[in-house]
Amino acid sequence: MWRALKSKSYNLIILDLRLPGGEDGLSLARRLRTQTDISLIMLTGRSNSADKIVGLEMGADDYITKPFDRRELLARIRSVLRRAASRANPISMGFQDSEVLEFGGWTLDINRRELTRIDGASVDLTSYEFDLLAAMARRPARVLSRDQILDLIAHRDWQPLDRSIDVLVGKLRRKLNDNPSNPILIKTIRGVGYMFAPPNERA
Repeated sequence: MWRALKSKSYNLIILDLRLPGGEDGLSLARRLRTQTDISLIMLTGRSNSADKIVGLEMGADDYITKPFDRRELLARIRSVLRRAASRANPISMGFQDSEVLEFGGWTLDINRRELTRIDGASVDLTSYEFDLLAAMARRPARVLSRDQILDLIAHRDWQPLDRSIDVLVGKLRRKLNDNPSNPILIKTIRGVGYMFAPPNERA
């Protein structure tokens, strides 16, 4: 591995924690992080939370346990590489701490992390719900895939192939009084993902 890293550049390393010989994956990950910022996915049979936390604190970008579905591994690779590309080529969206978004009778205060109705009443949102709403409200009339949403709200403990985003969208619709049978604010784009489309922002 060290010889290969000296001779070529790489975008990503998949590192098993249990390796033959004297050095294990965790110590290799620690050394890697002192010498390179290459994206790193840890692959292991250890599934307890303590091992995952240690792996992420060592600098891993993701952590996948055996046995695993090849499609899940590929999805995680794509997700990690997208995040790395975003860090390398940051795009300024012009967001400000004092940003306040208004849509369909709602007001979303990004700095205060508050959602209020037109009558001024505040609506309680979980951290996940607020992050999802802010990410979508900042990108009206734009279709976002589930993977893109996962990247935007940036919580590593989510699984790329699970239905957590669908569940979260459902909860958010209920709090926004957005009829799931005929939603107005958060549209389902079948086979792709979701689009935030309040009446004055529809494409």
